[in-house]
Amino acid sequence: MLAGKTVVLGVSGGIACWLVPEIIGRLKDLMLNVYCIMTKSATEFITPLTLQVSSQNPVAVDMFERRKEWNSPILV
Repeated sequence: MLAGKTVVLGVSGGIACWLVPEIIGRLKDLMLNVYCIMTKSATEFITPLTLQVSSQNPVAVDMFERRKEWNSPILV
């Protein structure tokens, strides 16, 4: 029922950021495509690279950053 759907997961600065990769893993187990956006404060607790590897998609940190590609998944 959820397979193939897309979820955007917003991460803000807080100590619970360490739980986000586990949440991403559970969403991926449900066959969901996960994209993450995070605040600059969240990067003090967890790196964008960690979320990028977990979600297998680019992570947005700066709302004014220009993305070259959003549709192609990152191969791990």
